Amino acid sequence: MTVDRLRRGKPRLYTTIFVCCFLAAASLAQAPVTARANENTAAPEVVPIWPGAAPGSEAWTQKEIQTVIPGTQIRIVQNVTRPTLTVFLPEPAASTGTAVIICPGGAFHFLTMDDEGTKVAKWLAVRGVAAFVLKYRITATGDDIFKQVQALIADRSIYDKIVKQLDSLITADGQQAVRVVRRGARKWNVSPDRIGLLGFSAGGYVVIREATNHDAESAPNFLGAIYPAVPSDISVPSDAPPLFELGADDDLLVPPVKNEIPLYAEWKAAGKPAELHIFAKGGHGFGIRKQNLPVDGWLDLFGEWLGAQGLLKPALHPGPDSAK
Repeated sequence: MTVDRLRRGKPRLYTTIFVCCFLAAASLAQAPVTARANENTAAPEVVPIWPGAAPGSEAWTQKEIQTVIPGTQIRIVQNVTRPTLTVFLPEPAASTGTAVIICPGGAFHFLTMDDEGTKVAKWLAVRGVAAFVLKYRITATGDDIFKQVQALIADRSIYDKIVKQLDSLITADGQQAVRVVRRGARKWNVSPDRIGLLGFSAGGYVVIREATNHDAESAPNFLGAIYPAVPSDISVPSDAPPLFELGADDDLLVPPVKNEIPLYAEWKAAGKPAELHIFAKGGHGFGIRKQNLPVDGWLDLFGEWLGAQGLLKPALHPGPDSAK
């Protein structure tokens, strides 16, 4: 059984992802956001994942910028050419040895860095989990990203072509992120066999690609996919990790019946552990914003799942290497 077989008659995925980001942004403009984690005023460590120019995009000349979506407090990053990990570590006494690499969404045109990134990372760090927010490569965008979005929505073939061009690059970024965390396990007080991925929307695409295409050093130990954009051509490998999936039934843009459910079925057909949650309401792109709906507690569910996997118990792992 393949995901492609489960999705006959499926409309083009990528255009719907694009629309979702801006509908989510409109709702976020009117909804308060709560971090659910202690704020840390110290600047977190930022680590480039590649030693030099990222392979495959050496000739890119676009300049990375950070902006805020008009009418909101949503910080986005555009034109990423130099992938990095932003590090959020727990207090040493609370460390479990577990690490989560977080991939924000943004339709491969920008990254929603806080509500699907740093705020989730801080929540995890409070619970003893080392968190790393991955800034992965995305397509070049101009000064007025919203006009560019409108043009691309009008022509789906252009958008499909962009995602096809990015596919190998974002897969490589996901693989390299896991390698970097695993190589730095001693430094960050992480167990090499407790490194997982958590992706949102387009970031879900990234983590699923990585979890189904990796070598021994980049193999993740667990996987979380939140309202993910699921690739249509995946094949679940023999070493696929336990999967946690979550979405909302009223997500009309990346609907569970064509994304989360087929992915769950594919994982189970391969004989791999999987847990799936679909809430009645929540829409798409909700991150950790409060909607006064049951879906507001999804992050607690993820935490409970980590606990059920034994990932919140202290591991036998090396302490921080103060000599390096």
